[in-house]
Amino acid sequence: MKIATWNVNGIRARQGQLLEWLVTEKPDIVCLQELKANPDQLPFDLRDLEGYWTGYHGDKGYSGVGLFISKALVATPPVFTHPPFDFETRVISTEIDFGHGPVVTSSFYVPNGGKDYGAKLRFLTDMDAWAAEHQAAGRALLFAGDLNVALTDLDIHPKERKPNQVGTRDDERALITRLLSRGLVDIARTLHPADDSLFTWWAPWRNLKQRNIGWRIDYIVASQALAGGASTCVVQREFGTSDHGPVVATFS
Repeated sequence: MKIATWNVNGIRARQGQLLEWLVTEKPDIVCLQELKANPDQLPFDLRDLEGYWTGYHGDKGYSGVGLFISKALVATPPVFTHPPFDFETRVISTEIDFGHGPVVTSSFYVPNGGKDYGAKLRFLTDMDAWAAEHQAAGRALLFAGDLNVALTDLDIHPKERKPNQVGTRDDERALITRLLSRGLVDIARTLHPADDSLFTWWAPWRNLKQRNIGWRIDYIVASQALAGGASTCVVQREFGTSDHGPVVATFS
C-alpha cells in the first residue's frame, strides 16, 4: 500500500502535474493541501478521478484539503467528514477498514502561524485532543499533510535556522511531540533517523529547492500497528513546481 501527501500550493495551477503524478505513482491514499479552490471550481478531471473516490474540503482562494482513496482499496464510496475544531478548511477525514478494523484517515493543513500564532497553537492543541479521543476509543490513525512545524533542528537546514522563528519554537514543537506520544509514529524520521537532508518545503527564492536548503514540515503519521509495516518513505523534491515536494510512503 502506498500513501502520499503533497501540498500542491494551488490545485488548478498544478492540475497537469497532479494527474501525471497519480498515473506514475499510483498511490492508494492521497492527501493534498493548499488547494486554494472550492470543489465547484475544480475541473471535471479532478472531481471524477479514474480509480479514486475523491473528497474535497476547500474555499475559494484559501487553504483547502483533499483526500483520495483508491477504489481498489475501498469498494464503496467513503464518507468524508471534518472534525468540529476545523472552523476553516484544513482537515478532511474518512474511515477505512484495512481488514483489521477501521482506521481514521485524514489530510491536515496546520496554520502557518505567521499572522496569528495563537490560532496555530490552538489548532495543534485541538489536533492533539482529537488524536487522544480516537486513541481512547481504540481507533487507529493514519494522517498526513503539512503540519508547518520542523520538529527538531535536524528538520531544518542550518542556513535556514534563526532564533525563535515560527515553525521551530519550543511550544509548537512540544505540541507535535505530545501528539506523536499518542501511540503515533513519524514515518519518515523513523525510517531515516539521522538524515540531515530530508526536507519537504523550500522557500521560493535563491534556488533553495534545487540546492535542497529547506525544512521538513510535511509528515506521514500512523498508529504503531500500521507504522510497523512501513518500508520506505521518500521526498520527491525534483517533481512539480509547488514549493513543497510530494512525500510517499510504502506499507506492507
